[in-house]
Amino acid sequence: MVTDEKRLTIRDWAEADRPREKMLRKGAQSLSDAELLAILIAIGNKNETAVELTRRILHECHDNLNELAQLSIGDLCKRFKGIGEAKAITIMAALELGKRRKTSEILERKKITSSKDLFELFEPQLIDLPHEEFWLGFLNGANKVIEIKRLTQGGSRQTVVDVAMLLKMALEKSAQAVVVAHNHPSGQNRPSHEDEIITKRIKTGCEAIGISFIDHIIIARGEYYSFADEGKM
Repeated sequence: MVTDEKRLTIRDWAEADRPREKMLRKGAQSLSDAELLAILIAIGNKNETAVELTRRILHECHDNLNELAQLSIGDLCKRFKGIGEAKAITIMAALELGKRRKTSEILERKKITSSKDLFELFEPQLIDLPHEEFWLGFLNGANKVIEIKRLTQGGSRQTVVDVAMLLKMALEKSAQAVVVAHNHPSGQNRPSHEDEIITKRIKTGCEAIGISFIDHIIIARGEYYSFADEGKM
């Protein structure tokens, strides 16, 4: 015998288990990633509650927010029923705010003393990208970060670096030292021949204007390569 069952919605859950009420009672830290995302999208689809939908989204991203952040707005809309453009934009905006908060916290306290410091500085900017980008860090005389800035954006394999523009920006910021970083979307963190050439060009240019060039790191899937650590500066 077939019986109809009423689908359980978030409103039918015990109040303590609803994401918004749970946040009010226990704080945001008590919520899972799926529950936090469910608050953002508010409702699911006709077959899933908001929490069930966000659990499925995260499951398909291997429960990894960094992997989720690599999806485009179009990807979210196409792959997940119930996620329209507005919800996808909301999710991407929240992930971007998280990234910017992490960067701001690092900049407030960051003094560069090692390649690991550089990795922590640049990784939030480069971790999610399907294309290559080249970033700069400007330091004062105490090796504290003044500002970080993207110089160029390229394709999946290589980006063109304008060394003259890099040096001009360093002078405008009154930087005493420069650090640079770029990503390899392929996941291979070893430098290419082009990477070695551009590193030498930046070093020569910095020496010509009296600015220290501290390091160039390549970031790929949570790992990095440091030219300074490898004795190639």
